Amino acid sequence: MISQFISALAKKSVLHSLGRMMESIAVQDLLNETFRQPRRGHAHLSSVDLQSAIPPYTELGTYDLNGRTSRRGDAIFITARFRSGSTLLWNLFRHVDGVTAYYEPFNERRWFDPSSHGDRIDATHKLVSDYWREYEGLERLGQYYRLEWISKDLLMDREVWEPKMQRYVELLIEKASGRPVLQFNRIDLRLPWFRHHFPNAKIIHLYRHPREQWCSTLMDVTSYSKDAPMIEFESHDKFYLRLWAHDLKYHFPFLDESMITHGYQLFYFLWKLSYVFGVKYSDYSLSYESLLDEPDKQLTYLLSRLDIENYDIDYLRSLIVEPSRGKWKTYADDDWFSGHETICETVMADYLGVTKICGMP
Repeated sequence: MISQFISALAKKSVLHSLGRMMESIAVQDLLNETFRQPRRGHAHLSSVDLQSAIPPYTELGTYDLNGRTSRRGDAIFITARFRSGSTLLWNLFRHVDGVTAYYEPFNERRWFDPSSHGDRIDATHKLVSDYWREYEGLERLGQYYRLEWISKDLLMDREVWEPKMQRYVELLIEKASGRPVLQFNRIDLRLPWFRHHFPNAKIIHLYRHPREQWCSTLMDVTSYSKDAPMIEFESHDKFYLRLWAHDLKYHFPFLDESMITHGYQLFYFLWKLSYVFGVKYSDYSLSYESLLDEPDKQLTYLLSRLDIENYDIDYLRSLIVEPSRGKWKTYADDDWFSGHETICETVMADYLGVTKICGMP
């Protein structure tokens, strides 16, 4: 990327003034934007330094940060990719007594704003009448919400400075009646940040078989064929794959579309990255298929791990509508999928310098 940036400057015949330009705020901002480097400001100021320094004036007192909302242990975060069954899991929590379940807090429809969220419901979200009921009266969230959360800095390490995001999540936790449950589709690669800033929260990771999930993202499996080139995928990208790749390619260069031959490869790269992050940083990983196949067993175990006892398992089971399965077999055969998956696994292994990456469970 650096060589490309310098090459672009050379074409504009401004190399002679590069040194002077590098000192300008505008160019520094351009570099930050281009390379997506999260800004950090505490490399030499650790939490130990802050806590160990005794105030020189008695009236300043001491401050206990352990009582902050971000330290609460009752919050639950659900992390999942789009079309993985996350709406179903959210809806199940929504019908558990003593729980306030927030649907996709970073969604661009801004559920807290009646003038923007509209009344459209995805027809594939069975037994869901609205997404915004829990947000009523929380217009204050608009002070902190940023639309760029859906498309920028999708990879966040623990040290990223994002006070607005933190306060936004804290407010949702504070305003919840009972246990707060926040269901996200945009934080898989931000889990290091969430784990650090909300250390006592429980994180539930939901995933789905990538082949089935791929067909679900297409909505219509005949719309983008197995033989179509990557260049034709743009009009069929309904769940932000290209948007994610554009942001994350600065960290994972194999996401550059020019290196990808089919949309499924782009999907699988992101599926695998999300899966690896989810398994590493969550308290519990759950497959969508196991929830469908063994709802009583999986829900009982999950809710037990969360110390939730007051629920009606029969009613929760009634909220699960079995989707059609096996669509991927009508899209392409096993050899086709395996071929693309092998390419992706090989590329990631080469990039990471390893001989094996964990596969699906």
